[in-house]
Amino acid sequence: MRHVGSLVALAIGDALGAPLEGSRKPEAWLAEYRSGGRHSRKKGEFTDDTLQAVAVAESLVACRGFCENDLVEKLSEAYIVRPEWFGPTSTFFFDLVRSGTVPHHAALLVHKRNHGSRTNGSVMRGFPLGIFYPAPEVYEISIACSRLTHYDPVGGHCSAFLNAMVSDMCRGASRAAAFRHARSLCIHNEVHTVLGSYDQYDPDPSLDAVGCSHAALFSFMHAKSAEMAILSAVNRGGDADTVGSCTGALAGAYWGLGALPERWRGGLEGYDRLVQLAERVWDYRSDR
Repeated sequence: MRHVGSLVALAIGDALGAPLEGSRKPEAWLAEYRSGGRHSRKKGEFTDDTLQAVAVAESLVACRGFCENDLVEKLSEAYIVRPEWFGPTSTFFFDLVRSGTVPHHAALLVHKRNHGSRTNGSVMRGFPLGIFYPAPEVYEISIACSRLTHYDPVGGHCSAFLNAMVSDMCRGASRAAAFRHARSLCIHNEVHTVLGSYDQYDPDPSLDAVGCSHAALFSFMHAKSAEMAILSAVNRGGDADTVGSCTGALAGAYWGLGALPERWRGGLEGYDRLVQLAERVWDYRSDR
């Protein structure tokens, strides 16, 4: 049940990290769901990271593959539910789209106004693509998915790297083999340098796509269990919910659903729905 583990662990990492979002590294090690944080969330409640990943998964199921128009519509619907949860790039983008701006033009406008679009919003949502598509195919589709909202290509290549690993691990590959394959597919110099040599850099759990992706990869590759991978990620502080989400997606794809502590699964918002959705994405996967 690696495919289910990936989506569920993404949400677990999101919910665990949510109370620490935007904070410094906590003095006390957090190991359980906690209420509070920037948006006064309840215990086990996830954020826009999971909302957007669910939108991607639902679009893949509805369209039997990646469909730009349908995905933008589903992401916009997720934005309407809790707009205050979304980051600066995504917020401006969806406001423009809802006012009638064509998505690709909206992405460019956001990029210009914000003087860049290297944020991690397109990385955190893309992991269902790794469940649905085999690694070589998911690389290019991940870039296209990121480009919908984030004009800067770096987020797309970060997403593609991590999604390729999820894809291979969901299909039975080892952690090391999945990493080597993703590194061989990566054609972006900065992403290849930082993620491809993850152990040579200190983790920076920031909003930056490369920093966030590296912190997640570092946490995952150095962990001996899914639990420790997720906890080491969220307890770095910073953009804890997103680093936790990305780490969870990797850890769940490798160790599987059964490796996730029951206390986390039982207390997670929408657990049954996430399990069913992951199964549907897997059932409709392109290489079935």
